[in-house]
Amino acid sequence: MLDIKFIRENKDLVKKGCEKRQLNIDIDEILGLDQKYRENLKAIENMLAQKNIASEKIAHAKDDHERKKMILEMQELDDHLEKDGNKLKVTLKEYEENIRKMVSSIPNIPLEDVPIGVNDKDNVVVKEVGKKTVFNFQPKNHLEIGEYLNLIDVEKAAKISGSRFNYLKNTAVLIEFALVDLVLRALIKKGFIPVVPPVMVKENIAAGTGFLEATEKKEAYIIPEDNLYLTGTSEQSLVAMHSNEIINERDLPLRYVGFSTCFRREAGSYGKDIKGIFRAHQFDKLEMVIFSKPENSVKEHQLLLSIEEELVQLLKLPYRVVRICTGDMGRPAASQYDIETWLPSENRYRETHSTSNCTDFQAVGLNIKYRGKDNKSHFVHTLNGTAFAIGRILIAILENYQQKDGSVKVPAVLQKYTKLKIIKR
Repeated sequence: MLDIKFIRENKDLVKKGCEKRQLNIDIDEILGLDQKYRENLKAIENMLAQKNIASEKIAHAKDDHERKKMILEMQELDDHLEKDGNKLKVTLKEYEENIRKMVSSIPNIPLEDVPIGVNDKDNVVVKEVGKKTVFNFQPKNHLEIGEYLNLIDVEKAAKISGSRFNYLKNTAVLIEFALVDLVLRALIKKGFIPVVPPVMVKENIAAGTGFLEATEKKEAYIIPEDNLYLTGTSEQSLVAMHSNEIINERDLPLRYVGFSTCFRREAGSYGKDIKGIFRAHQFDKLEMVIFSKPENSVKEHQLLLSIEEELVQLLKLPYRVVRICTGDMGRPAASQYDIETWLPSENRYRETHSTSNCTDFQAVGLNIKYRGKDNKSHFVHTLNGTAFAIGRILIAILENYQQKDGSVKVPAVLQKYTKLKIIKR
């Protein structure tokens, strides 16, 4: 979330940011409540100050007569504080809760160079890399290939779990762990710390990372008995790892790569990508997270994007880079790029990767700071990026490497892990 102090000092910037996001949020109402909150707080502080002054006077009274008189005055102050002070405290808490709720509805402020737009139609294609795969036969989709080669089973999964679940089997499993090994080896060399994080987080953690507002909350699987949320991405538990901490400046940037199972309800996607494994309720993913000094976060964002491109290039898959517009960005993001990989069966690019610079939005929500050279604490910037979402990248491999006889070539970079060059029936 945004810092209320930042909103006070940058009212016009916040208003402009909401306009760019195509959102109508009454910033003046929030600041009006904030003003009342601070007035209430000041009144309580004044009462306490008067009580402290009275206590000092009692301690330095000249005689018992003066002391008794002051004690009576002190009792009046105590009565006043108990009566009016408690009312002020209740009102203060109400203001605080309302302000937090309203501030949490404000998305991050887009960086100046983010294209302004309403939805995904206004996203900007930055570049296309590689030739689109063309076959001299009618290409099959990933589910047809997966079922033919006994790699994917959605029918049995539906029988035990319902729609949008799947079994990965045989060589598909080998490919998954080959992809995991490939990513971990590549990123460890780049200084990333590998992590297998928790896949359940507390409500305040989910909220602090910016994933519990509006449509995001509908996406979450919740365990109400324990007040736990299943993570939709390991970004949530990785970022929260340093909540309520002050990191030493010399340790920045901190770079992590997490592997975990993720869970999404896919609310609002009914009727879309029903067949296959493109939109699954459960999937495995490798996610990158960086904690950065504010002045370096744009550079770190470009690093994440370059790593995503490098990984796709290792698989020799055709793709394009897309700059996401203000109206289509994720709520915590101040800047976002997607990588869309070519799917021959659909004759179009589909999103397989995303990377976002969240600036200090998540750091404010989770109270993550670093100690600067000035010996003061400052909020860090957090960034995230997909290394591989296993299901989606498996789709891209099956479709782009399929052969006329129904077999699928294994990308050269994965062959040393799978010990296979081709997947046959």
